[in-house]
Amino acid sequence: MTLYTQAESNSRKTWLYLTGFLIFIIILGWIISYLLNSFLILWLAVFLSIFASFFSYWYSDKIVLKISKAKPIKKRDNPELYRIVENLCITAGLPLPKIFIINESQPNAFATGRDPEHAVVAVTKGLLEKLDRTELQGVIAHELAHVGNRDTLLSTIIVVLVGIVVIITDFFFRISFWGGRGDNREGRGIMLIIALILAILAPFFATIIRLAISRKREFLADASGALLTRYPEGLAKALEKISGDTQPLKVANNATAHLYITNPFRGKEEKSWLHKLFLTHPTIEQRTKALRGMRI
Repeated sequence: MTLYTQAESNSRKTWLYLTGFLIFIIILGWIISYLLNSFLILWLAVFLSIFASFFSYWYSDKIVLKISKAKPIKKRDNPELYRIVENLCITAGLPLPKIFIINESQPNAFATGRDPEHAVVAVTKGLLEKLDRTELQGVIAHELAHVGNRDTLLSTIIVVLVGIVVIITDFFFRISFWGGRGDNREGRGIMLIIALILAILAPFFATIIRLAISRKREFLADASGALLTRYPEGLAKALEKISGDTQPLKVANNATAHLYITNPFRGKEEKSWLHKLFLTHPTIEQRTKALRGMRI
């Protein structure tokens, strides 16, 4: 499999997940609307979810940078890093993003921003100290690939979809105690059972799909990043070195973990199959195998 077919395959699979997710929401919305006999309630829940996500779309990058304690730097602060980013941006045809540094010893990095014109690449101090130039190029290329592939926009869409599911199921569970189509005890009992099932399973499957899409985007960013540098081995070595570092990343949390190039939580990579189901990233073995199996 070549690098180009790898990227195309991951892209097709991602949109397949999105299509299935949309169908799931439509079916879920229809069931709830039918049982409550009110489509107005459904549209109200969707509107509130989209409104909340609209705010996160415009300000999520600032929030993430604040949580991560990332500080902006100028070219004079790290000329070599700026040259790497500038050269890769020229190759990728992307505008130069803002560059931030996180004062942490664990090597890691992430990209954020709603589009290429408002992109940010943040790297830890440990990344600059522990990676050589080819490895650093591989990491930066990966993050620029996220920008070029519009992964931040895709993540926003997923937030909207997951938000709709959570709001609708929570509202349905609460209102089921007041009654619905069924005015008798048996009818209300059926509604409560359905509401309980939806309240438990809908957010669970929504989260599973969101994480699956996130993992697919990592594969695509790896492939696209390797195309930029023309040297997949650089990124593969960087991933191994980053994942092998035992230093904790204190500023990372469950809300931002999926943004980093590798899982920032140490000691949690090898767990049960259930744990792996909720991983925000593919395993390092899967990623390096895919990179080393590509032909450019």
